[in-house]
Amino acid sequence: MTARLDTVLRADVLTARRIVVKVGSSSLTTAVGGLDSDRVDALVDVLARARATGTEIVLVSSGAIAAGLAPLGLAERPSDLARQQAAACVGQGLLVARYTASFARHGLRVGQVLLTADDVGRRTQYRNAHRALSQVLAMGAVPVVNENDTVATAEIRFGDNDRLAALVAHLVRADLLVLLSDVDGLYDGDPGRPGARRLAEVRGPDDLRDVELGSAGRAGVGTGGMVTKVEAARIATDAGIPVVLTAARHAADALAGRETGTLFHRTGERAADHLLWLEHASTPRGAVRLTADAARAVVRDNRPLLAADVTGVEGHFAAGDPVELLDEDGRVVARGLAGVDARALLRSRSCPPREVVHPDDLVPVAGATRAVERPSRGDGTTDRRRTGVRVRVLPASAVPGLS
Repeated sequence: MTARLDTVLRADVLTARRIVVKVGSSSLTTAVGGLDSDRVDALVDVLARARATGTEIVLVSSGAIAAGLAPLGLAERPSDLARQQAAACVGQGLLVARYTASFARHGLRVGQVLLTADDVGRRTQYRNAHRALSQVLAMGAVPVVNENDTVATAEIRFGDNDRLAALVAHLVRADLLVLLSDVDGLYDGDPGRPGARRLAEVRGPDDLRDVELGSAGRAGVGTGGMVTKVEAARIATDAGIPVVLTAARHAADALAGRETGTLFHRTGERAADHLLWLEHASTPRGAVRLTADAARAVVRDNRPLLAADVTGVEGHFAAGDPVELLDEDGRVVARGLAGVDARALLRSRSCPPREVVHPDDLVPVAGATRAVERPSRGDGTTDRRRTGVRVRVLPASAVPGLS
């Protein structure tokens, strides 16, 4: 009997010693807004049992805005940023207080960690967040992570806590990411339609080719949807972190390694910490446009990017800043850490930099497209919303030493 049960348990789950668990707003709140204490306690009971076996748990919890709706007399999640921030201001305190009380039943302390995209997009803040989370875990507490909705704006938001959870899994070097939702896995179509089939496993992009992905859940208090969960799974599995996606009511089965929900198998290997940050969390401060040969070579042959490979420069980046590497058509082919500042690239041929990006500081960006640009302001600059910098595209003819 034991041998048969062992064959259906998920080895990646059973061997995980550090797990990031993300739970959505709809799994924590009532239909009219406000926290559901019974749901919170049920989740905490599951996490505490896992913690008792020696597994370290990092909880990424939505619910701050949803928890603040009822106390502020709001019937639904507001669409304007100011009222969202007000709801988060009220709800975040309620959320962490509820977790503190619930974990205390098991003799566990919690530590609140509020992040914005800027906190992981900049290398210094990223390292600080890593140290803080590592120390909280080392001291035996359970970190409860959420986006800092009170101060976050449209330009610096993660967009949803699924992506935040994937980045936190990178940040703490997790062995497993568990995404808990109001849906019990990934389906090949609308799970409410007859004939929709749940995918027990996803081994790579080919398994998703015919899958129809939906938007935010039925409860209407969250911001994500199946699209964001699949994207979060891609971010994690690319870095060698398997992912289980299931309903919050199946959390115990998910953490016990039973075949619940959908298991996304790892598709990549765990990379150096700075490369994980560079690929998935960094905010590019500019870009360099490459010759066709260089765009292929730096990705395929893992060779350094030299000044002679550059045909154009965007932004005003400094040495050490993340930059995007563009092909001749402006498509992003890689990200790298600049070895020189933008000004050095604009100097005369008599003193060119020997190396613009070292191969150890470069990651390919498979299938990426360039950030959407808003119309020019009329001064030769363009706003790039994703990077948050104003850039000027300089053709090679306008850059001394690069033509």
